[in-house]
Amino acid sequence: MPPWLSPQRRIPVRHAVLCLIAILTACATVPKPPDDAKAIREAESARTRAAAARDLEAFAAFYTDDASVLNPNAPIFTGKQPIKDGLKPMLADPQFSLILMPTRVEVSKSGDMAFTQGPYKMTFSDFRGNKFEDEGKYLTVWRKLQDGTWKAVEDAMNSDLPLPPPPN
Repeated sequence: MPPWLSPQRRIPVRHAVLCLIAILTACATVPKPPDDAKAIREAESARTRAAAARDLEAFAAFYTDDASVLNPNAPIFTGKQPIKDGLKPMLADPQFSLILMPTRVEVSKSGDMAFTQGPYKMTFSDFRGNKFEDEGKYLTVWRKLQDGTWKAVEDAMNSDLPLPPPPN
């Protein structure tokens, strides 16, 4: 029997092999998971740029085909075409602007759903054609698609401004 296999040396060799395995395992590079929160923030920023450009197609591209948009004082728009139809007058308004400021981005443990929330500022023409500046909060639920992109599946806004007084 070779000396390194003698019963007295067997235990230290086993310990050495286990230590070597532990060291190699600890040093192995683990692929970094995708930074989904960063990707969602970037999508939110791109959506704001599409709104600034008043580009209906680019803005609507951030929604899934089965998404719903819940704007104040409007019916729910569900589906890509109803969303486009519902948002078209808003994006066509020359006074329209929208700034979304996500202060919270949470991704589910499964990594396939997420939400953003934060304040928004929006400017548009009121029913008389006057410039109206609104501010409030929004909540968007995002779904990760099979290609790794994130799309909004639910999108809601609530104004912080009080209702105007009733006419006399």
